[in-house]
Amino acid sequence: MPQPQQQTPPGLQSRMEPRPDCGEESYQGSGRLAGKRAIITGGDSGIGRAVAIAYAREGADVLLSYLDEHEDAADTARLVEEAGQRCVRVAGDISDAGHCREIVNHAVRQLGGVDILVCNAAFQMTHDTLEEISDEEWQKTFAINIHAMFYLVKSALPYLAKGSSIIGSSSVNSDSPNPTLAPYAATKAAIANFAASLAQLLGDRGIRVNSVAPGPIWTPLIPATLPTDAVESFGDDVPLGRVGQPAELAPVYVMLASDEASYVSGARVAVTGGRPIL
Repeated sequence: MPQPQQQTPPGLQSRMEPRPDCGEESYQGSGRLAGKRAIITGGDSGIGRAVAIAYAREGADVLLSYLDEHEDAADTARLVEEAGQRCVRVAGDISDAGHCREIVNHAVRQLGGVDILVCNAAFQMTHDTLEEISDEEWQKTFAINIHAMFYLVKSALPYLAKGSSIIGSSSVNSDSPNPTLAPYAATKAAIANFAASLAQLLGDRGIRVNSVAPGPIWTPLIPATLPTDAVESFGDDVPLGRVGQPAELAPVYVMLASDEASYVSGARVAVTGGRPIL
């Protein structure tokens, strides 16, 4: 159960109580991504960390993109390397198109290419009224959450061969928006919609595009952006009656990236603890 706590954005996993379960002790791979190379934004912690661990244990090399959470990123990189895979860390602001291009360039230079692109990094803040949302915060939320996905996909396309996979992290908020997260919810709807468009645009190239819609998941974003009382009750209102752990998302990201999902494109997969999406 989450404990009352507060951090400054973007938050650090190493300071959370309890620490999120990203599959460090539980995830066991079986070679489902052997030989693949993955870019994961927000790969230092939370869902991104769980995906990085799972991908590495399934045989993929990983590039971790993150803002400036160097301690969390180093710990995730250690786990990737302990799985016997290469790990590249690239710090910086993905709201900048040039930095997104550099992320892809790093993957090509240091991993030899790109087969999987996971657009997972996100920003949110909580506000009770529209007047509290500054123009700058509105623009920042869109720049990080959806503009970066456009920049990254466009930059990666020359290197994505037939059988490659693009995955966007959407949210249950994409069609059941929490009004206190209005900018975030709007961007998560845009991610789901953009992924569906890309699935149609890129289908003739053999590139699959899907999105995942998490419900309430225990990640650093929560204590960094929600009021203390909301942190303590986070996840209580879903049918399963509890917050989800990042490790519970990883198998879906593995499936969508693997050749087992060769006919899955244009999908939005709900991992919401029982809360339906439309």
